[in-house]
Formats: sequence, C-alpha cells, structure tokens
Amino acid sequence: MHIELDVHTHTIASGHAYGTITEMARAASDKGLKLLGITEHTNGIPGTCDDFYFVNFKVIPREMFGIKLMLGAEINIVDYEGKLSLSENYIRKLDIRIAGIHSLCYKFGNIKENTNAIISAIKNPLIDIISHPDDGNCPLDYDQVVLAAKENHTLLEINNNSLRSSGRKDTVKNSIRILELCKQYEIPVLLSSDAHYMNDIANMDHVIPVIEMADFPEEFIINSSAERFEGFISYNRQNENNL
Repeated sequence: MHIELDVHTHTIASGHAYGTITEMARAASDKGLKLLGITEHTNGIPGTCDDFYFVNFKVIPREMFGIKLMLGAEINIVDYEGKLSLSENYIRKLDIRIAGIHSLCYKFGNIKENTNAIISAIKNPLIDIISHPDDGNCPLDYDQVVLAAKENHTLLEINNNSLRSSGRKDTVKNSIRILELCKQYEIPVLLSSDAHYMNDIANMDHVIPVIEMADFPEEFIINSSAERFEGFISYNRQNENNL
C-alpha cells in the first residue's frame, strides 16, 4: 500500500504523547512521507494544551526535513447535538480539523443519540475528518453516517491506534462495515496511525489487514496522494469561505 501522508498524530502538547513537533516531522521524513499532520487534543483530555495554544501556529514552518506540515486539532464531540470542545474562532485557525468522540468527554448514548452527535459534527462546515468512528461502546448507524460524510465532503477515518485498543469494542467489525459502505458509495477514507510517539508515525499494521478483509480499493484511500488530500482540504476551505 502506497502511503504519502499521516495527518492524525500527537505531540507532547496533547499531554499523553511524547515527541516534539520537530521530532515528529523528522521521523515522518525518515519514513518517506510527503505530508505530516499534527492534531493536538483539545480541552477535556487530561493534560492537553489550552485553547490559546492553537492561536500561534503561524510561527511554525509548514515545511520541515523536506515534508509538508499541517497543524490542527482533534476536537472533542461533547454532546448528542454535536457540540464541539473548541470554539469557531479557534477552529478557523487550524490547517486540519478533526472531530471525534472520546469517553472522557462524552457520555455514550443509544444508537440514535450517538449517530446524531456524529452527523451533526459531519454537517459542521468547519470539520474535515471524523476520528475513529468504530467503537462499539458508542454504537452508530453507519449507513446514515457514511451517507452524511459523502453529502458533506467529510472524511471518515480508519484508525490504527483504535484497532489495537483493548478498551474499544468491535473495532475490526465496525471498520469493515464503514469500508464496505464507503466502497459502495465510492467515497474516500483516511487511514491514520494516531501516533503518540515518533516510531508509530505511518504505522498501519492493524489497518492493512482490515483494508484487505474489506477488499477496499486503493483508489479510495486518500493517503495514497498528498496532492489529493491537500485538494480535499482546499475544497473545504473554499466552501467555508463562501458561507
């Protein structure tokens, strides 16, 4: 599988990761990536950065060690209406905007409540990606979620860290279901390491078997082209600016 980018990773700023921005960028370059995304956790996760952290990204070079760098956040979905843990004025400063459910910040509801939370985030024009929508502890109607992602130009993620987590439920089965629907509706997916340390960047050791089980076509894996991913984000920003 050809991988040019990994855009869901964390540094020491997230409170439970262990590399700096420079260390992560160097490791991504050493692994042959063209594009690295660093997306810190927002408030609600113990030890993570203050909202103000996201204001000063302009001081950080967007190219290091021969690779492009995009900086953003993994924002918590905090209720059944899809409320986010970072305000709009901060979100607009980010290169990449991921939204996801974390048990520390969200009380798992029934399938209708959880699906409404995710779809509300998908419909938010400020959001580009939904992180790890695979945990059976937080059941979702995947038919509705995938169709909403297609309609709103939002990427669904297949997350390596989530697939190997012992605390999550039915992640393989649910990821396969997501992939089957994305293949049916011909929409791209994003593969992510969710790396919290340098050596885990671009690690897809749990993702690849799931991709193979779902017989998912590489043409729908957006990680195969940094240019295509950048075009995806650019499209979202143009639409956002037209609102």
